[in-house]
Amino acid sequence: MRISKTILCLVVFFSAAGARGDDARFDLPGPKIDVYVTRGNTTLPIAQVPELQPHDKLRVKADLPATQSNRLLLIVAFLRGTTNEPPDNWFTKIETWKQPPEGTLIVVPDGAQRAMLFVAPETGGDFDTLRSAVKGSPGLFIRANMSLNKASLEQQRIERYLAGMQTVTSDDEKTIEIRSAKLAAALALKPNAGCFKQPVEDQVDCLTQTSTPLLLDDGHAQTISNAISTGASGDFFNEAGQADNGVYSAYIGTLIDLIHLVGMLHTAQYRYIPAISFPQGPTMNLKLNAPPSFYNPKSVIVIALPAIQSVRLPSLRLANPTQVFCLTNPALMLPLRGAPLLFSTSFAHDLTIDFGPSAPSARISLTPDAFDGGLIRADANQALQAAAPSIAPKASAMGRSVRGTFRGYWGFNAFEGPTFTFQPSEDGNWKLTDTDNLLAGKNGKATLQGDTACISKITLANADGTAASVAFAPAATGTGSLALEIPLQGKQPGVYSLVLQQYGSSTRKTLPLSAYNAVPHLQKVLMGATGDAATILGQDVENVLSVKIGEQIFLPEAEPEDYGSLELRASSAGSSTKAVNASVSLKDGRVISVPVTAENPGAILRLLSVESTITPHEGELEVTLGSHQDIPLHGTLHFVVQSVGPFPRSQTIEVATAGGALHTRLSLNSDNLILQDEHTAVGTVDLDKAFGESAFGEMRLRAAPGDGTFGDWITLGKLVRRPHITAVHCTELDTPTCMIEGSDLFLALAFSATESFDPEIPVPSGFDETTFAIPMRASERGNTLYVKLRDDPQATAMIRLRDRNAKP
Repeated sequence: MRISKTILCLVVFFSAAGARGDDARFDLPGPKIDVYVTRGNTTLPIAQVPELQPHDKLRVKADLPATQSNRLLLIVAFLRGTTNEPPDNWFTKIETWKQPPEGTLIVVPDGAQRAMLFVAPETGGDFDTLRSAVKGSPGLFIRANMSLNKASLEQQRIERYLAGMQTVTSDDEKTIEIRSAKLAAALALKPNAGCFKQPVEDQVDCLTQTSTPLLLDDGHAQTISNAISTGASGDFFNEAGQADNGVYSAYIGTLIDLIHLVGMLHTAQYRYIPAISFPQGPTMNLKLNAPPSFYNPKSVIVIALPAIQSVRLPSLRLANPTQVFCLTNPALMLPLRGAPLLFSTSFAHDLTIDFGPSAPSARISLTPDAFDGGLIRADANQALQAAAPSIAPKASAMGRSVRGTFRGYWGFNAFEGPTFTFQPSEDGNWKLTDTDNLLAGKNGKATLQGDTACISKITLANADGTAASVAFAPAATGTGSLALEIPLQGKQPGVYSLVLQQYGSSTRKTLPLSAYNAVPHLQKVLMGATGDAATILGQDVENVLSVKIGEQIFLPEAEPEDYGSLELRASSAGSSTKAVNASVSLKDGRVISVPVTAENPGAILRLLSVESTITPHEGELEVTLGSHQDIPLHGTLHFVVQSVGPFPRSQTIEVATAGGALHTRLSLNSDNLILQDEHTAVGTVDLDKAFGESAFGEMRLRAAPGDGTFGDWITLGKLVRRPHITAVHCTELDTPTCMIEGSDLFLALAFSATESFDPEIPVPSGFDETTFAIPMRASERGNTLYVKLRDDPQATAMIRLRDRNAKP
């Protein structure tokens, strides 16, 4: 059996303490001890006893094989304080070779705080010697008892996790992760997250092998494996004792105490061996870290019984306080958190859900299940099915659900846990929401509201009878709704059926569901000044059936033209002036919300085209700008825009640089703005004349209706200036330098003879000459000079050379 690295680390500590170099893993089976505990009129096996109390009656018996040849003493001892040695009569000697069949009866004395068992070989004076050792160092044995109890409980959690993981198919990555998460949540463990980064076939081994650390999620951040890397064991003990406000990990405390026992109590006759107990029923199954010896020094096995203390009941809580459960679910699981020992030990027993006096026959028996991280039914399927009819009337009277309280016993004491809400398998008043975005040909999401706890299966059915399974899970809202994954991949637009099936019911419920074409992108509704007309803007406006603004209904006046808009006219009286959103009904039945504004539709423009032409200076070489977004300052800009509504005769178009520092306006009263039709306008701008020599940067336009309002800005491109190059002279073919001649050369950021700009010759800041020298090898002297402009360094302009001296 694999064990965690936590146990493996014991080897290092025992070695550091000078103990024998045995394999110190707790994997050697020890003798079995049967213990029953009676309190009042109730008797429980030791596995169900979390604590002892004074006057409890213990019936103790060593479960040795019939072939046992070595005689062993079983000694029961009680302790009462670190500085208060116990009296002699608190020690009971049981000679196992002649113990009564029913075991030896021992009563827990008043004042006792701890109980221990010792198993030792029979020798002369053995009992007195052991009793003397315990009485002489009661504090060490009390500490050992506490730590062994903690180690036993914690190791039971780890072993339960390992047992669950070893049953997982090692080639299913998702199953491995899900099972690990469930087990870890129930048992309050933190498995090694790095295991999930390994190949899937290695993940289970990583999570269960001895080299994998399992961290007990009990507030102790420092693990044995981390601490061991810090250096010497003495330093480790010092650091561990201060970690987490000085609280020792159970294993660290155990090791320190056992090292003390080995170092301080070791004699020529006896050697103490700690035993970790794994109780099952009445039997304490012991695991040892070293084989017992019947020769000097003889071995004494040290075993801890539960602490003698007041009752400490678990504090349990629901993993999700708002979750609702189904009465007829054959795989009913009630997730609980707050007490990992509920899942790793047998302390909790006789667990039930009690529905109160109105349904006394409907009590459900439960058992903890670490894999599912909760409580599962302990009875057969028929028991729960039979209980549901008696609960259903109560559920109907209480509004379709019923509440049941978790009750049971923790050892000898009754305790009460959280209250659960249950639903029977009835019509759940289901309603589909979030369906307007379900698009044909693409898997989508929807929400099923109502009483969904008993939904067992959902399918999507076509009109031809074919069906596809629908995946579902509790919605993140925590309201009991289900989040559905609707399989519409490859589906055509149309109406489908969502078929719902419940646990324990043969009746199926069908809900209609529609798959739509893509949602039209409708930007806004423009409200006319008179209140009886409106315009809706966006793509696919032909899908609009009607628009409701306030109390008014607007219908399309005609089929939309290709302007991305649709003219609407009010068909009924009503107020709409205060509405901020319009309800737009589409032809496929959907209704979407679109914002309403009071903009003039004539001021809403769409850019159809933009182009610019360069106006060369006299003698200037031919230049080509490097980006289609670049607009040359020394040139002419041409653009075509289209308005949503008719273009008003009084409206102008403002063309400006970013920020509006430089701008000009085009009017229908001049020859620079001409209407092609009532919606389309053609504009022309002489940029050099309009903006001057220092204009550069983003250029944009907008409509100015003349009423003090403006349309939105539309970006045209980037206004750039250029050097005006008239010639490039290379005086000799083998001379590596060429001279560039022209004006405004400072508008160039860099020159190069190659398109890759290797090498790149930068133009210094503040340069203001009419010539600029660049190195140009004979092999580089082609017909093109490459320029990076200061106004757009990311684009490369090209100068076409015609000087014969620039040719190779």
